[in-house]
Amino acid sequence: MFPKTGNTFQNTGKKLNPQIEYREAIWVALTTELGGTHQATKTTMRWTGVSERTARNWISGSHAPAGEHLIELMRNSDTVLSAVLILAGRREANALARLDVVRAELRAMLKAIDMIEGQEPPRRE
Repeated sequence: MFPKTGNTFQNTGKKLNPQIEYREAIWVALTTELGGTHQATKTTMRWTGVSERTARNWISGSHAPAGEHLIELMRNSDTVLSAVLILAGRREANALARLDVVRAELRAMLKAIDMIEGQEPPRRE
C-alpha cells in the first residue's frame, strides 16, 4: 500500500454548490421580473417554448434551464442576463449592459418631457 501524497484542497469558500447557486439565481431573476403567478409561467413558456411543467420548475427554483433555453431567457429578460453575467464574474459586462438600458430609458423620458412641454425633440445631424 502506498501512502497518500499530494495536496488536498478544502472548500474554504463560502460559495454554494455551483448548480444550486445557478438554479437559485435563475429562480430569483425570473420571480423578480415576472412574479410567481400563472402569467409568469405563460410568459416563460412563450419566451422559451418549454412545457408548463418545465417553466413552473424554473420559477419555483427546483430546476434551472440549460443551453438554448437559457439563451432564450437571456434574450428576453434583462434580469436573467444580469444574473448570468454576475455568476460568470463579469460584473463589468453587466454594468455595460445595464448602461444601455438606462440610456434608452433616459431617451424615452426626455422625449416624454419634450412632448409635455410642447417642444419638438432636437434633431441630430
